[in-house]
Amino acid sequence: MENPERTQIQSDGRIRLWGQIMEAEGRYLRVVLLPDYETVHNAFFDRRFKL
Repeated sequence: MENPERTQIQSDGRIRLWGQIMEAEGRYLRVVLLPDYETVHNAFFDRRFKL
């Protein structure tokens, strides 16, 4: 969450962050934060993510 490869703000104010996790065979993890930039709403490996 400190150095995401991509950041996107949703229309509801939530923040999407993507980062590559090398320990998970290089898959990309999407973390969705609430507008306070601290509270994690959701996190999952995003199979459709492309740089």
